[in-house]
Amino acid sequence: MINFNEPIYINKGLNYISDAIFINKRLNGDGVFTGKCKKWMESKFSSNEVLLTTSCTHALEMGAILCDIKAGDEVIMPSYTFVSTANAFVLHGARIKFVDIRPDTMNIDEKLIENAITEKTKAIIPVHYAGVACEMDTIQEIAKKYKLLVIEDAAQGVMGRYQDKYLGSIGDIGCYSFHETKNYTMGEGGAILVNNLNFKERAEIIREKGTNRTQFFKGEIDKYSWVDKGSSYLPSEMNAAYLYAQLEIAEEIKENRLATWDFYYQGLKILEENGFIELPFIPENCTHNAHMFYVKAKDLDERGNLIHYLKSNGIGAVFHYVPLHSSIAGLKYGEFIGEDHYTTKESERLVRLPLYYGINKQDVEYIVKKVCDFYIRH
Repeated sequence: MINFNEPIYINKGLNYISDAIFINKRLNGDGVFTGKCKKWMESKFSSNEVLLTTSCTHALEMGAILCDIKAGDEVIMPSYTFVSTANAFVLHGARIKFVDIRPDTMNIDEKLIENAITEKTKAIIPVHYAGVACEMDTIQEIAKKYKLLVIEDAAQGVMGRYQDKYLGSIGDIGCYSFHETKNYTMGEGGAILVNNLNFKERAEIIREKGTNRTQFFKGEIDKYSWVDKGSSYLPSEMNAAYLYAQLEIAEEIKENRLATWDFYYQGLKILEENGFIELPFIPENCTHNAHMFYVKAKDLDERGNLIHYLKSNGIGAVFHYVPLHSSIAGLKYGEFIGEDHYTTKESERLVRLPLYYGINKQDVEYIVKKVCDFYIRH
């Protein structure tokens, strides 16, 4: 069986975990390896402050607190996203305004955002699907016009770029995921990029359970105390140690994934040219990170048949999100603004193929062959 995903493993990761335990003798958060990850990301992504978190979900929740989201506020986002994107704001009483996606990138349609803005709107949450950037210039212009905050859900976007900027570093706040299924992993984990300097000090407080403990350790105050709302968002040093080994070879990992992505694209292009499937689209101003490779079948039935055929041939292909606006919670906590021209239709066509660091080239060749065989047979 060719697994849909296999978590990345770097030998040095185990060595670093051992160092954290036996040499540094520090397992809780904000130790040596957390500091190394933080420094690496702040330098790489040119962010004012990067803080490791226990998940991208928690990074988004921190973003909601920093933006002072409260009952009655509204936030705008695509419906085609993971539940965490919405939950982070619903937890603080916000109502979600879902807008349609672009069929080419599966990202929020930037042209529809203004129609969803009301006097209650507080923030826009662009989601960089598959590591391909949303149209951030337009989104930033809209945010500036209406004095809104921008929180990038870049869970899938680590090392992807929009023009010359890394995803997550463009809005007021960026959120990364280092979940097992992502390009770089610490098992469970994430990071918040605090790009707006107005949020820097408070972000440290929120992450430290609402205390000014970080300032205390920096020697800025004599003692620390509870000064704000917050929670425990610090991952352990073992998680950070595992991640740091990957950050050291981040470019190599990205290039390895891109090679697999390109092989899929070239191998399946003939099917697109003959009108059987659609392949991913990468805008000219975007540099993607090969987070995933997907194909779009004709419709829901064909997608189901394709997934079944691939699984019967030992290939772990899967579909992705069910649009949030059609879910029980989505109907309760949000509403779809405008017409659902593409969100549901396009989501029902999408099939994700196995893609991970180090996947065997022969396996990828086999997958391409079996996708082609399906369309030859049918």
